[in-house]
Amino acid sequence: MDSSSAFPVPTPSGRAAWRRRRAGAARGAAALAALWLTVIAAALPAAAAKDDDDDDDDKPAKPAVPNIYLDLSTAAITIPANSIALGFGGGQWLSRLQLSSPAAIGIGISAPLTVDLTDRLSVYAGVYGSTLLPEDGQWTSFQVNSWMAGFTAELYEQNGGTFPTVTLQSTLSAPTIDWRFNASSIDNNLEFDYALNTDETRGLLAGLRYIQVLVDSAAITVHSPIIGYLGGYYQWPNNWKATVRAGLQHFGGAQLGTLTPIKPFTQPILRIDLDQMDDNDNRLFGVSGQIAWTPTPSYMLTLRTPIYAVRN
Repeated sequence: MDSSSAFPVPTPSGRAAWRRRRAGAARGAAALAALWLTVIAAALPAAAAKDDDDDDDDKPAKPAVPNIYLDLSTAAITIPANSIALGFGGGQWLSRLQLSSPAAIGIGISAPLTVDLTDRLSVYAGVYGSTLLPEDGQWTSFQVNSWMAGFTAELYEQNGGTFPTVTLQSTLSAPTIDWRFNASSIDNNLEFDYALNTDETRGLLAGLRYIQVLVDSAAITVHSPIIGYLGGYYQWPNNWKATVRAGLQHFGGAQLGTLTPIKPFTQPILRIDLDQMDDNDNRLFGVSGQIAWTPTPSYMLTLRTPIYAVRN
């Protein structure tokens, strides 16, 4: 296809719409920064108060140096024809805004440096790289095509009560390469964890995930997907932990210039995690499998192999 005719030149009204979307993206990024600062400011005093309570109970003091590790993960994903990779953790694939037509296989490596500031607050930043194999082509060169930054904060702790633990994870991803069309994403996940025993080795989960897609093009419209899910987990005495999440993903569709539009859909999604933990709930190894209907099934297999500089 001639690239000069693939996407129309924006009209004045189209450029105005583009400027409005870019202004909205800037406001969204500013709102996200404000949210991050608010959550971190709220979480740190709460964690400090918890540590004081622990000292009062004559428990061992927390180490002076936090956990520091490279949370390395490698994912393989199948992307059906005329679709965009979505699902749990799908925001990073949007940085290149890869429309898979025909079908493709993707390999991605995520390498965020993570610091557990407390047992209730972690911050991370790093890079993401990927390569694609189209069904009728060859592997593209592996490129570090986006960076990410975010946090995971425990907003409320069940601690034997009746209200579940509430955790918020927020990740901003943006391209490092100037593609013909770029997209940034803000991936927010709010999860409720209701422990069924005092050891918190088995419990129920419920969550909501919203990926805000910010496209830097007047010719492209991508609606933000949202996922609602239920699940549960069980941890054996040998510290192997299994987690299952199942739910529905709603995607409002996309229009990429004059190309065939991606139709809206509401379809099931399933993810299964198996993790090896240590006695302090640090992940040593993890493997995840995901099936997301888009509406054609898309499969993802992820290996997590954290590399610790400091592990408490």
